[in-house]
Amino acid sequence: MYTIFAILIIITSILLVLIVLVQNPKGGGLSSTFGGGGNQIMGAKKTTDFLEKATWTLAIVLISLSLLSNFAIPRQNTDDNIEIKAQEQIDETIIPNLPSNPVQE
Repeated sequence: MYTIFAILIIITSILLVLIVLVQNPKGGGLSSTFGGGGNQIMGAKKTTDFLEKATWTLAIVLISLSLLSNFAIPRQNTDDNIEIKAQEQIDETIIPNLPSNPVQE
């Protein structure tokens, strides 16, 4: 299950990078190729809207997948393992032989 999340995160990241690279930070980008800066002809303004919505959607999907993948990470019950290991270490320690009668001065 975790590998599915990892693959989806990688695909989403690549798509997000591509969408961001297509955009121009000054507002020109793909929309200026179709109609020029001020004159929006034949839906070039809609291209900018689509790229912006795609960027936000992919960013939200990426964050969601990252958070959901946390639940899919295979884990062992660490509390039981720690207690068992601690008990094994206690059992394996060598307790020195103490004299039955303490030395009195």
